[in-house]
Amino acid sequence: MCRNITTLRGLEPAATPEEIRAAALQYVRKVAGLTSVAPLNADAVERAVSGIAAATTLLLAELPARRQPPKSEPPLRRIARKQ
Repeated sequence: MCRNITTLRGLEPAATPEEIRAAALQYVRKVAGLTSVAPLNADAVERAVSGIAAATTLLLAELPARRQPPKSEPPLRRIARKQ
């Protein structure tokens, strides 16, 4: 469904809370059909992002290590590398 969400499992170093939160926000915006978060929707979006980020953190902690790293870096790492 969300082809643009980067794989976080298997990153070296491991995915940061900021990367997990960014992926959760992207997922919520995609599912809700939002291009931006309006003040009217901010509380609902924040609750959803927090829940998905927590579930993602738990999932990544419980899955076994990957044999190979993901093919691409998360956007936050690409931006940091360019600076």
